[in-house]
Amino acid sequence: MELTVATILVAFAGVFLICVMKGAFGGGFSIIGIPLLSIVMDPVTAGGLLAPLFVAMDLFALRYWKPSTWSKPDLVLLLPGLIFGIGFGYLLFRLLDHHAIAIVMGATTLIFVGLWLVRGAEIPKRPRSAPKAIAAGLASGVTTMVAHSGGPPLAMYLLPLGLSKEIYAGTTSLFFTVGNATKAVPWLLLVKPTTDLWILMAICLFAIPSGVSLGWRLHAVLDQRQIYRACYGLLVLTAAKLLWDGVSGLMT
Repeated sequence: MELTVATILVAFAGVFLICVMKGAFGGGFSIIGIPLLSIVMDPVTAGGLLAPLFVAMDLFALRYWKPSTWSKPDLVLLLPGLIFGIGFGYLLFRLLDHHAIAIVMGATTLIFVGLWLVRGAEIPKRPRSAPKAIAAGLASGVTTMVAHSGGPPLAMYLLPLGLSKEIYAGTTSLFFTVGNATKAVPWLLLVKPTTDLWILMAICLFAIPSGVSLGWRLHAVLDQRQIYRACYGLLVLTAAKLLWDGVSGLMT
C-alpha cells in the first residue's frame, strides 16, 4: 500500500463513517469499512488497518453505551459463540485466496443489504432462545473475522426480541467490543502491517472522537430509516466493486 493523499482521505472518511454509525446505532456497520477502503487498497490490507481502529472506536463508544443499555442475558448467550467463531474464521481466512476473500466480502455485503430489505416489514417478536443465540454468536464470529461483517447474524437474533432502540444499540456495541478486541491480534498477524499502514492508523485515530460523538448526537434526532437507506446504497456500490476485483483477479 502506498501512502498517498487519496489513500489518507478515503481511509479517514471510511473510519469517520463507521464511527458515526457506531455512535448512532451501537455497531453492526463495520462492514461498510472494507468495501469503501478497497477503493484505494487491497481489502485484506484494509481489514488489517481497521482491526486495531475498531478497538479504539469501541472503547470510546462505551462512554455513551453504558451498562444500563446492555441486555446482559443475551450477551451471556451470544459471547461464547462469538469467541469460537472468530477462531474458526481465522483458520478459514488462512486457507482462502485474497481474491476469494474479496468475493466473500462483496457477497456478504450484498447479503447484508438483502437482509435489510427483507426486514422492511414488521418483524414478529419471539422469545429468547439459547440455541439460536449460540448459533448467531458463532456465525457472527466467523463473518466478523473474515470480512468485518458480523452484524447480520447478530441482527437476525436481536431484532425479533423487540428490544428498545437503546438496549439494542448498547448490546450490539458491547458484543462487538469483545469481538473486535479478540480478533485484532489475529488480523495483525495475517496482514503484518507496514510502516505506512501504522502511520495511516495513527492518522485515522483522529476521526474516532468526532465521528462517535456526532453519531451519538444524531441518535435521537435523525430518522434511522433514512440513514440506513444511504448506507445500504453505498454498500451496494462498493460491494459491486469488490466482486468485480475478486472475480477479475481470479480469472487473470
